[in-house]
Amino acid sequence: MCGIYGTTINYNESQVKDKLKRTSFRGPDKMGWQFYEQNNHQIIFGHNRLSIIDLDPRSDQPFTYYEHIHIVFNGEVYNFKSIREELIKKGYKFHTTSDTEVLCAAYLEYGQNCVDHFNGMFAFVIYDEKKQQFFGARDRLGQKPFYYYHNGKSFEFASQISSIQLHMDNLTISERAISYYLAWGNIPDPQSILNEVKKLKAGHKFTFDLNTGDFNTKPYWDIDYKNKRPFKGSYEDAKQELNEILKDAVSTRLFADVPVGVFLSGGVDSSLIAAKATETTSTKIKTFSVKFNEKGFDESKYAQQVADHLQTDHHVIECNYDEGIDLIKGFNEFYDEPFSDSSAIPSMLLAKHTKKHVTVALSGDAGDESFIGYHRYNWTKKNNKIYKLPQSFRKLSASGLNLIPNYRLKVIAKAIQHKDSNEAYLSAMTGVDQSYIKTDYDNRDIEELKYLMHDHKNLIERISDFDTKTYLNFDINTKVDRATMAFSLEARAPLLDHRVVDFANSLPTDFKFKKGITKRILKDVLYQSVPEHIFDRPKSGFTMPFARWFKEDLKDFVLSELNDDALKLIPCIDVEKVQFMIKQHMDGSWNRYPLIWRLLVLKQWLNDNGKGLPIV
Repeated sequence: MCGIYGTTINYNESQVKDKLKRTSFRGPDKMGWQFYEQNNHQIIFGHNRLSIIDLDPRSDQPFTYYEHIHIVFNGEVYNFKSIREELIKKGYKFHTTSDTEVLCAAYLEYGQNCVDHFNGMFAFVIYDEKKQQFFGARDRLGQKPFYYYHNGKSFEFASQISSIQLHMDNLTISERAISYYLAWGNIPDPQSILNEVKKLKAGHKFTFDLNTGDFNTKPYWDIDYKNKRPFKGSYEDAKQELNEILKDAVSTRLFADVPVGVFLSGGVDSSLIAAKATETTSTKIKTFSVKFNEKGFDESKYAQQVADHLQTDHHVIECNYDEGIDLIKGFNEFYDEPFSDSSAIPSMLLAKHTKKHVTVALSGDAGDESFIGYHRYNWTKKNNKIYKLPQSFRKLSASGLNLIPNYRLKVIAKAIQHKDSNEAYLSAMTGVDQSYIKTDYDNRDIEELKYLMHDHKNLIERISDFDTKTYLNFDINTKVDRATMAFSLEARAPLLDHRVVDFANSLPTDFKFKKGITKRILKDVLYQSVPEHIFDRPKSGFTMPFARWFKEDLKDFVLSELNDDALKLIPCIDVEKVQFMIKQHMDGSWNRYPLIWRLLVLKQWLNDNGKGLPIV
């Protein structure tokens, strides 16, 4: 896991070092850069290395293979050993034991189709001297970030947007992106907070021609959202096949030349990963969980029960108030474009302390999206009956609810007026009440609507696909990447193995969700290793007491940061409505902490990262 950088712009060495230093936390083991001169072109590649596989300096980057192939690579290709064996048979020679060298050889053998052979999380760029071309790609599910700037023959890319920002004086803040951020809590791909910088979409590859400046991108993978490859076997067949895929997905992610552990919350997904880890290695697995010393927020006892059963080397990390506050105030150092998932803070605390013991940690991310695990899927199925009623009747009912002076009922009134369940779910994910947002942009208009607005699958499958392409990609993967990289820790997610995602996507709905039981098949695979009674409790999220903090301990901080003058400087909001909503939170009439956190992050980003940039 690392930070990559490259450009065709004529920066000097000092400027390049500044750009690399800005995100050196992503790879503190070795900072490297290289200038290439070819046919009047200056190309610069830079890299911050977090050494995971082949710790020898021979695998430092930028890396050169067969003299004319140069690469910067962030991530891991987990199946690189099998690819390496095939390439050796074809006559390729290797001088390292790294996956970086294998990636280069695969490019020479398979061309742009090399990405089809990779099972991993990655963002990379290859400079092919002979073709005078950049070729790059981002992994299928978007685990690794990739930002780029393109203007004619000027091209610049980086793992994080702040590296591109440094020493570039023609950038502007996107008002459209701010509008989307206020709705989604993040900025959906391919947009970024800067008008001139884009994100490469997950599952996409690109080429950039150094001679002409032509930039082209196209997808190389997608989920089967039209249900063209359904699973044909029995439930028992599916359970057995899933178990085998999971074992391989976990075992390949345990390989490293540094210590490896597992994040263990005590929930289904992380417990399953810990169980498969103990089954696939003879080494005692290290597991890590967080303990918050506040009633209602400490679930470390559940993780301890799982750890005791699996006999792992378990570490409980006790987090305190002061650590959380410090991370809130320095949030934009690591999340360097606006991002408002508040679980980023406990994720950062977990990463900070886990790094003291290991350099790689496996996580349980993606189980809820692929295997239908969120509470909201149950709610959506139940509420779907409402949208079977005529819209005219629902609008009339909403009119009646609006007459009652109760804010909650007014929100319900808004929700029941949607045309159908698709629009209702979209509204739920972007905010039923957007009355405080002032914008001319349709902030719900994203390309990923195609995964929701079609009739090839039932409603539950459609929203599962939609969440995989939006919430998982835009939110979860961003949160995990930045939280772990902030402390130079590599996170690997076996449930994000594209084989797992493809397999889950092919299964009949009732294999995953039946009679209110979410993640049915995933749970049944888990219960073969860990007793079911340990999980007989309500599902919970990974959070901290922000609602209370903002109303009590951090009240002065909130009111100072979001005072009247500060709110007037935040684009796309109705100041009076926001003031009213903050007052609601402070007097306890409505929990507005998500909105407060969203505005705090945006305000701090504008003050720190966006200072001096025009908003257009």
